[in-house]
Amino acid sequence: MARATGMLAVAHSPDESAAEMGAAAARKALARAASAPGDIALILHADTYHQGQDLWPVASYIQREAVGNTCPAIEIRQMSNGGMAALDLATSYLTAAAGRRDALLSAADRFCAPGIDRWRTDPGTPYADGASALVLSRQGGFARLRSLALLADPELEPMHRGDEPFGPAPFSHRTPVDFEEAKRAFVGRVGMSFAISRANAGQRTVVKQALADADLELAEAEWVVLPHFGRRRLEAIYYRPYGIDPARTTWEWSRTVGHLGAGDQFAGLDHLVTSGRAGPGDRVVLIGVGAGYSWGAAVVEICDRPAWATA
Repeated sequence: MARATGMLAVAHSPDESAAEMGAAAARKALARAASAPGDIALILHADTYHQGQDLWPVASYIQREAVGNTCPAIEIRQMSNGGMAALDLATSYLTAAAGRRDALLSAADRFCAPGIDRWRTDPGTPYADGASALVLSRQGGFARLRSLALLADPELEPMHRGDEPFGPAPFSHRTPVDFEEAKRAFVGRVGMSFAISRANAGQRTVVKQALADADLELAEAEWVVLPHFGRRRLEAIYYRPYGIDPARTTWEWSRTVGHLGAGDQFAGLDHLVTSGRAGPGDRVVLIGVGAGYSWGAAVVEICDRPAWATA
């Protein structure tokens, strides 16, 4: 797996649940933004897998543990594109009515047995445990969201479902989950060219839209934050088709972390800023994709070097 993906390490949480990690990330983001409970008008928590309890509103836990106010707190389940979906929904919510100042967005997952085999459930993408969060504000901050585009194509939904009938409980058919088997079943019905062309078209559409709305060419962006996939998958989906130099991405860092489910984009942006790699004036393109299928792309401009950055 290490040879095939180029990964060096994967973040692992032996005990702490996804929800607990999400609350910790949310508290850190709130402290950095100096946002008080009364400033938060919306809480969105994105995830892809079990959060630590059954039949339980994890977003309410994040609200109780990290914020303590009474605004809407909602879970987003858009798989690995969940962070980007939350960003889009929060942007619309904040601008829909006067007086709405900040939104807290968090993402967290812990990919553990018996349901997930982090090395084999989705070959080519080692799954990691961790959380990330940010505060989206109408009052300004260290970065500005210049554009955002989302797109969905439900014709690709069966790619992660396969041919198994619907079951009465989690993991009724396969334990651990086997995405590769589901993909083989889907491709066997529709053909590889259909699946690849639809997936590529969806990603290219949102990237093109986000760049156009920001009046930017991809080559002009200083940084590109991609999903934390293995090297071969990144080469096939992003590096070669878009002409992206890995040096302009977070690859050397993400290969020590692994795929964080819905949180790759938030975590990648944080890494660029906290490490001092991205500074004032830099444009960062965030790119996401999630089963379902959905794609997201955004352009963020770094305005200031925050006090909590290391360099």
